[in-house]
Amino acid sequence: MMNIKSAAIAAGAVMGMPVLAAGAAELNLICSADVVICEKLVTEFEAGHSDINVNMVRLSSGEAYAKIRAEGRNPQTDLWWGGTGDPHLQAAADELTSVYESPMLAELQDWAVEQANVSGNRTVGVYSGALGWGYNTQIFEQKGLEAPACWADLLNEGLKGEIQIADPNSSGTAYTTLATLVQLMGEDEAFEYLKGLNANVAQYTKSGSAPVKAAARGETGLGIVFMHDAVSQSVEGFPIAVVAPCEGTGYEVGSMSLIEGAQNPDEAKVFYDWVLTADAQNLMPEAGSFQIPSNKAAKVSDKVPDISQIKLIDYDFAEYGSADRRKELLARWDAEIGGRAAE
Repeated sequence: MMNIKSAAIAAGAVMGMPVLAAGAAELNLICSADVVICEKLVTEFEAGHSDINVNMVRLSSGEAYAKIRAEGRNPQTDLWWGGTGDPHLQAAADELTSVYESPMLAELQDWAVEQANVSGNRTVGVYSGALGWGYNTQIFEQKGLEAPACWADLLNEGLKGEIQIADPNSSGTAYTTLATLVQLMGEDEAFEYLKGLNANVAQYTKSGSAPVKAAARGETGLGIVFMHDAVSQSVEGFPIAVVAPCEGTGYEVGSMSLIEGAQNPDEAKVFYDWVLTADAQNLMPEAGSFQIPSNKAAKVSDKVPDISQIKLIDYDFAEYGSADRRKELLARWDAEIGGRAAE
């Protein structure tokens, strides 16, 4: 895992910077959000907790779940922060994560606490955001493409080769998309839709935010992502327009879990409680993160998509976060779609 403090110690030895204290406690963290957000949180946590060295690795939600499952008998991870809630719920159902009721629960939004309740207090909500897409307005204008407002519009033949979406096996964003379409359309209808969409998909990426980053760079026309990831690219100055699908859309409850049998459970709880504070969550926009924070006292950036203006489905986290349903949908996706982008 990447040890940010170790890097700082090495740099300090060369540049004459203050060297951090040796012999500090360790915390092994998986972060499933954008790497900039992950590094921001680690840096700020270590600044206020100089007695804890954080070893952080960034993995997509599906990759994080697979790693934690593989290490079940000998956990190498203490805490898993961020990423969509469905794989966190699956890890909870598999008893790969441990029960913990943070003293911060009383300060959290109802949807964040509900995530804890559904999981038997094996996970908790840390942020939320709606699913949609971002498209490159310059590419659409140059190619004479009509701006898509609805899921149905993504099937237009003019968008052939212009869409990127992640693989739901590795990406929580893409699994949320799959589960959203199933709930919105019905399972058979959703898979027929995905087969039609596949004709327009240029690439299935590993990371959930990668498609809109590719659109921002002009490598593709449109990325299906959580809307806050599209907002981040727009805020950075890229020609990205953000869309909430007209038929309705799902949303995530980004979650956090302590790992059962962790080597450093006390240090993990310190980070867990800290990152649920309003002060910690107020750091998110500074790292280009525009989700809805779970702490009721945290400030909501004016760049965060207005949930009241988005048609949200009644996303069933209990069903679609369950191990059996998740495995079933992913197996069908592998068999019928399988990440085979159109030629």
